[in-house]
Amino acid sequence: MNASFQKGLQTTGQPFCLHLTMLIFNNSSPNWPTFSFIGIPGLEAAHIWLSIPFCLLYLVGLVGNVLLLILVRAEQNLHEPQFYFLAMLALTDLGLSLSTMPSVLAIFWFDVHHIGLDACLTQMFFIHTLSSVESGILVAMALDRLVAICAPLNYTRILTHYTVVCLSGAALLRGAALLAPLPLFLRAFPFCGANILSHSYCYYPDMLNLACGDVTFSSVYGLICVLCTFVVDVVFIIASYMKILGTIMKLGIQDRNWRSLQTCACHICTVLVFYLPLISLAVLHRYSQETPPILYTTMSNAYLLMTPLLNPLVYSLKSRQIQAALRKRFWVQRVIAGE
Repeated sequence: MNASFQKGLQTTGQPFCLHLTMLIFNNSSPNWPTFSFIGIPGLEAAHIWLSIPFCLLYLVGLVGNVLLLILVRAEQNLHEPQFYFLAMLALTDLGLSLSTMPSVLAIFWFDVHHIGLDACLTQMFFIHTLSSVESGILVAMALDRLVAICAPLNYTRILTHYTVVCLSGAALLRGAALLAPLPLFLRAFPFCGANILSHSYCYYPDMLNLACGDVTFSSVYGLICVLCTFVVDVVFIIASYMKILGTIMKLGIQDRNWRSLQTCACHICTVLVFYLPLISLAVLHRYSQETPPILYTTMSNAYLLMTPLLNPLVYSLKSRQIQAALRKRFWVQRVIAGE
């Protein structure tokens, strides 16, 4: 702990956690700019009260995803490709929650609205990379449902443990490789003006709008990243479900594979929960000047807050295997407690 930090702590009498938060979020060199987060426009006086539902949402999301990881690891009947992908989805959601939680809660709890360039670029890289990884995992889950319904006899031969590892690794490598240049591009630009961000976290298009100079190449590269990840993934997911529906229609409604289509409900809900806020936020960025600030802030928080929260709830409510595992674990716990 440096001398100036100790002196500030002794003279102000403010909580240690507040100083620690300010130290983390203002860690840039004096030669580098700082950025300002916004809270919820018009409700700044109620931030301390708004932090309560935000904390509850984060807590439910963290507990739900951790519980999914525990169930998949502990229950033998969940050792299948679709639940391995679900565990990776839960792990990605945990990363997204932990990437945004510090800046969001720093605003609501300590009224800390500033972040240094290095910390902002780090947060931005993890948010975009994990979002790309989650999109890739959703594609792998669509492939799992495609094989299970259209080629059930070859399911265990096609989706082996090796295939699961390769698909997951490919999603991670694609996200990291494509998005690693983004912080380098932003670091090369000077920033002028107030540097006020439109979200409670660092987002690449938002930061690029604040950069001075010719940002054409960086903007085009960002568009290429979107096309190579989210657009390609959405096209593959739609094509997969068109093939699934075609197979079901050929086999007839009375066929047992019709029941297999119901297993796609969880995945379809997860896809909608992930992509709808993402698309909405992209549209709002396109028409940012005409968008009311409260709507902009709401959609930006929903983009990265609701997905980690809703995914565990969707699978807990829709997946019979997850429900059975939950009943088994909690029933065992009650029996042990009763003894």
